Parts: sequence; structure tokens; C-alpha cells
Amino acid sequence: MSMERIECMCRQFAGWMKQAWGERIDDPLRAAAGRRDRIIGRLQRESGIEREQSARQLKEFRQLNRNWNH
Repeated sequence: MSMERIECMCRQFAGWMKQAWGERIDDPLRAAAGRRDRIIGRLQRESGIEREQSARQLKEFRQLNRNWNH
């Protein structure tokens, strides 16, 4: 297993922990940041791209699908 893949998995786990802690202390911003980190880590792990690029792709997706749930 490559070092990059291990780093992606660690980021994904850290996002999960941040989300769980945010929900535990009733901090919706921290929980949302944790969910974002988990998504970025998963994008990075599955597509093999850098963190900045995966964050940019997530931001573009959210902007294009802003009214998706409404």
C-alpha cells in the first residue's frame, strides 16, 4: 500500500472523528467540516488526485448542484 493511500485513509478517518465530535458536542459547523473532510479523503483515495484538486472538485460540484435538495 502506498504512502499516499495511507494518508488518504487517515484524512478520511480524521474527518469521521471530527464529524462525530461535532455531533457529540452539538456543533453543526464542526460536524459539517468533518463530513467535507471525509468526502475529500474518499475522492482523493479513489481517484488518486491531490487534496487541493479533490477539494476544488467538491466545491465545483456543490456550486453546480446548489439547489439539488430544494
